[in-house]
Amino acid sequence: MSNAAQESFKTKLGNWALALLTFLIFIGGWEAIVRWLDVPVIILPPPSAILVASWKSFSAGELLFHTAVTMYEVLMGFLLGSICGLLLGFGIALSPLAERIFYPYIIAFQTVPKVAVAPIIVIWFGYGVSSKVIITATIAFFPLLANTIMGLRAAPQDQIDMLVTCTASRWQVFRLVRLPQALPYVFVGLDVAIVLSVIGAIVGEFVGAKAGLGYLILQKNFSFDMPGTFVVLIILSVLGVGLHWIISYLQRRIVFWIDVAGERVTGA
Repeated sequence: MSNAAQESFKTKLGNWALALLTFLIFIGGWEAIVRWLDVPVIILPPPSAILVASWKSFSAGELLFHTAVTMYEVLMGFLLGSICGLLLGFGIALSPLAERIFYPYIIAFQTVPKVAVAPIIVIWFGYGVSSKVIITATIAFFPLLANTIMGLRAAPQDQIDMLVTCTASRWQVFRLVRLPQALPYVFVGLDVAIVLSVIGAIVGEFVGAKAGLGYLILQKNFSFDMPGTFVVLIILSVLGVGLHWIISYLQRRIVFWIDVAGERVTGA
């Protein structure tokens, strides 16, 4: 292992150790303050009570089932919204006519709060998974659309002109210049969309659902099970962070010519 690799490994290890130490201090301080001030569990449960509640929920099997339902809604909604956002983004960025026709309506739809639209979607598609997937897709759609348009239009004009001068086709210009320039923007949109997809699925479950983590939160709140509510919230946070890491990993593997600082790799 080279010296640079060793230094990089030590830096990462130190960052992880610092993050773990911060987490332990936070959990320990939370537990100590709640017990010292004798805060009621219904207001703020200590981490130990949350740990016990999580063990009971996992042992009963309800947490795994509801997590699987929400995860399916998140992934399917993210996939549907991302595909629609990418395709429409390509069309609008490459066609001024498509921009004049569709973009004003897209902006108008985006300005409508999804919380207001969610009950209508539930009425149309029912209380099952389908309505949650549609709601999630409407929330994940716009970040992909906006970043795709921005990325395709960020292509250097001199490179496009050079390819056109060399009799390159529109497809060759798109593949060699526009798409590589747009990929970092697209992955930023994917990163935002995957996190918003978790929110979208929970919003849909709050409006009306038969299963899912949002449905479970409503149940826990109704029964004043505050430790159980915190367990679900923690699971949602873990899901969001995990999905963010997956997108970041794919970005590093696919957009390999961009380093972590966002600078182009020069090969030096």
